[in-house]
Amino acid sequence: MKSWKTVIIPALTIAQLTSALDNGVGLKPHMGWSSWNVAQCNAASAKYALATADKFISLGLKDLGYEYINIDDCWSTKSRDSAGRLVPDPAKWPNGIKAVTDKIHSMGLKFGLYGCAGDKTCAGYPGNEGHEKSDVAQLVSWGVDFWKYDNCYTPCRQSPRPQTCTSPAGSTKTWYAPMRDAILGVQNTKKLHFNLCNWGRDEVWTWGATYGHSWRMSVDNWGDWASVERIGSAAASIHQYSGPGGFNDLDMLYLGSSKLNTNQEKLHFGLWAITKSPLVLGLDLDKISNSTLTIIRNKGLIDINQDPLGKAATTFRPPGSAAPVNGKIYPYWAGPLSDGVVVGLCAGTSAGTYSVNFKDVPGLGGSGSYEWREMYTGQTGKGTSVSFSIGLHDMRVIKVIKETKMEM
Repeated sequence: MKSWKTVIIPALTIAQLTSALDNGVGLKPHMGWSSWNVAQCNAASAKYALATADKFISLGLKDLGYEYINIDDCWSTKSRDSAGRLVPDPAKWPNGIKAVTDKIHSMGLKFGLYGCAGDKTCAGYPGNEGHEKSDVAQLVSWGVDFWKYDNCYTPCRQSPRPQTCTSPAGSTKTWYAPMRDAILGVQNTKKLHFNLCNWGRDEVWTWGATYGHSWRMSVDNWGDWASVERIGSAAASIHQYSGPGGFNDLDMLYLGSSKLNTNQEKLHFGLWAITKSPLVLGLDLDKISNSTLTIIRNKGLIDINQDPLGKAATTFRPPGSAAPVNGKIYPYWAGPLSDGVVVGLCAGTSAGTYSVNFKDVPGLGGSGSYEWREMYTGQTGKGTSVSFSIGLHDMRVIKVIKETKMEM
């Protein structure tokens, strides 16, 4: 098992991190909200965008770093105008997009929209294929900050093109390039955050940094424990591709779902945080429970996610521990921080007592005494190890630093 300390990123990958969309955007995982899980097409409106922006302020989310208000599919009319331009649905955007963007900007927040690399979006609205330059020009004129780019109705050997192609006529790397180039073409005017939603196809983590600032590394999070397991476990093996300017996107946080209990929500949020995934809320903030609100406002976890070093945690195997099981959440995770190391202990398959000796944690420099703080309980301590009793599907996240000794 390779740790983050011993993995050597290929020279090509290092070169990628300094090319293409390395334009000062996405230096940390983005944080915000996305409309789709709230009410699907019905949430793609000025009403939802502005109400959520207000909630970011009143709930203190803006002050914690949540900044993007992202509208997903269905925001336009079903056809372009006579000049080939996208048309915001006047029933959903009575004053247009720019009025909403201007208002959100005045609140110190940012605004995002959704597009698709195919000829239609996933919900059947106009896609961006063949219109990349003109569509990006529209985004710039509206002041849009973030552009999620989906993968439906793309080139396919099946005819007519299905929503989700099982026999692609090429690679997502090919049909995502024109949009990347269009965004590059306007970056002196407007720097857009480009989010590649290609569902983890074509090993996007190996080339995503040359195209955008974040990339979905899997199919969708369906809001259940099986999705948390599937996506979270897969993040370990691709951790090395995340870094300032480009991050693996584990998909929206499906908190507030009736399919997840509080323990599962804590592991979901905690694992996404330490693996440096974007933290994008997919829930109705008018209906958020106190327990979920406490989780998403955990400043210690947010600070770990937003650490400027930008290195994702991965699994490590302490002496005597069982090997990882494919598709299951492994108990032991660690990753470097600018001022220490984060350790994650996950009760992914069984409740119990989970312990770790600091000398076995990659990056801590061997034996010695360390200071630590756990982010969910607030417990602090110092010593050579930590141990926690953890309920099924719960998690503990510990920030560890070398113990400081006062000079006499």
